[in-house]
Amino acid sequence: MVVWLTWLAPETAPVQDTLVSTDSSEVFSPQEFVQEAAPSVGTVALLAADDTTFVRGQIGSEKLVRVETDLYTAIFSNKGGTIVSFELKEYHKFESELAVNMVDTTKSGALAVMFTSQGNRNYDTRAFIFTPDTSRDVVEVTSGPKTLTYKVGIGEGSMSLQYTFTPGSYEVGLSVIHDNPDSFQTQDGYELTWIGGVPFTEGNHEDEGLKSGAFARSGGEVESVDLIKDAYQEQTLNGSVDWIAVKNKYFAVAIMADVPTRGSELVGERVGEVSDTYLRHDYLASLEVAAPGVNPDTFRMYLGPIIYKNFSAYDRNLYDMVDYGWDFFEIVTRPLAKFIFIPAFTYMHDVIPSYGLVIILLALLIKVVLHPLTRSSFKSMGKMRELQPRMEAIKEKFADNPKKQQEAMMKMYKETGVNPVGGCLPMLLQYPIIIALWQFLPQAIELRQQGFLWAADLSAPDIILNLPFDIPLFGNYVSGFTLLMGISMVFQMKVSMTSQNNVQAKIFTYVFPVMIFVIFNKLAAGLNLYYLCYNVLTALQQKYVNKQIHEHPEELKAKKDDGTKGKVTGKVIGKKSILGKKK
Repeated sequence: MVVWLTWLAPETAPVQDTLVSTDSSEVFSPQEFVQEAAPSVGTVALLAADDTTFVRGQIGSEKLVRVETDLYTAIFSNKGGTIVSFELKEYHKFESELAVNMVDTTKSGALAVMFTSQGNRNYDTRAFIFTPDTSRDVVEVTSGPKTLTYKVGIGEGSMSLQYTFTPGSYEVGLSVIHDNPDSFQTQDGYELTWIGGVPFTEGNHEDEGLKSGAFARSGGEVESVDLIKDAYQEQTLNGSVDWIAVKNKYFAVAIMADVPTRGSELVGERVGEVSDTYLRHDYLASLEVAAPGVNPDTFRMYLGPIIYKNFSAYDRNLYDMVDYGWDFFEIVTRPLAKFIFIPAFTYMHDVIPSYGLVIILLALLIKVVLHPLTRSSFKSMGKMRELQPRMEAIKEKFADNPKKQQEAMMKMYKETGVNPVGGCLPMLLQYPIIIALWQFLPQAIELRQQGFLWAADLSAPDIILNLPFDIPLFGNYVSGFTLLMGISMVFQMKVSMTSQNNVQAKIFTYVFPVMIFVIFNKLAAGLNLYYLCYNVLTALQQKYVNKQIHEHPEELKAKKDDGTKGKVTGKVIGKKSILGKKK
């Protein structure tokens, strides 16, 4: 299969150092192309002040202030009084020493207040020069909360943005304070807007793009725009909105209002194709707020890792932005993840420092919990396997009479107490757990940058061999835990094979693991480690159940004659026949 796919793969044109436009006289480098094709999201309202009301709001030069806490380093600019960088100290980009930055630094700041002037013009506060309440270049937050306030005079009034920082927390408080707002804006209120998504941090941009998006919670439901299928999406929500957010695979920015809101707008635009190395997602999420009153409008902003404990502390269902599959499965998989897997995962890590060992223990615990269902399924399948000779005899005897053949089969099932679908139903009940783990483990930030054995990062593929060529669907490397998982699946299927004489079953025993190996090769090492352990434990469990069935053949003895007189209808084990005797 590998040779065939490689041999017949279409030839790809060599990668050029430059991208040529339709005009042969213009040549762009890849970096210039990204800049040229950069989406317009977040740049719609950087208007210069063209009337006397806004002139004094643009006087001055840019000055930066750095805020240092134990968890992050944030940089604020007086041009817009906005955040221009927000680096997390405990997290680094994939295979890099660079800290994860929650802000798209290609923008003119990440946070803006947008409003409409009395002259019906749209304005963005990033066009104004604010005055900070400190002359220092660095604000250190160590022993308690500290604030940083930016103020700008507009017409006969002013606007202030006051940020509050707390040590040991990823939350940044924000107060929007208006003084005489009627002199420079309408009664339509304003929009608090986050411009730009959370930049990609992982090695696989294609996978990370599937987990990125802009979100808002309204009416008890989470609405979103993503760029999985379309290169551009937008959505407008009316009515009260609990929060807005943007996220990538492991990190999120969420803004929660403590004042009444009137709606939200979500916009997403993709630059590049899904497989391009320069792929980027650009998002805008805005929160519509009513006209300001006498008291400040307060908001809470979370800028950090997607950790369930952190999200649940707000009691606003922030974790609902994390995808757990189709809605049909999510009804079951999300509660399983939130109330079982995450608490168990967290508790076990408090006792066991290695997340690799935690995954192994998790696989063992799940097998123990599911043992009654699995045992019932394996026992039913084992009995069906032992009845195979007798079933073949019935088919041979009534080959020309399907009706009598069916009657004889049903009679045999009744006499032996075997349910032909008994092996399927218990297995189906396990699928929600399997699907929930499939969704949970690859998104668990706890596994990010955590090593185990030869795997340097359990949230990424554990590459043990780099290939000099790329194989379609497979990639250009071999993952260790994926290879072991494929081998374990071969042994598991051999143990559960229903008929040793079934050629198709024998072929499937080897073809299916190869297919799984190809599909899973690019997945996270932690997920493949879990399935490796799960397969090994399943094979041992099935071998044990099969042994019990062989040691108690009397369970399958026929109580009455099944009409197969004169034929050997049973399989002899020791001195006993478990399916009948030669009549």
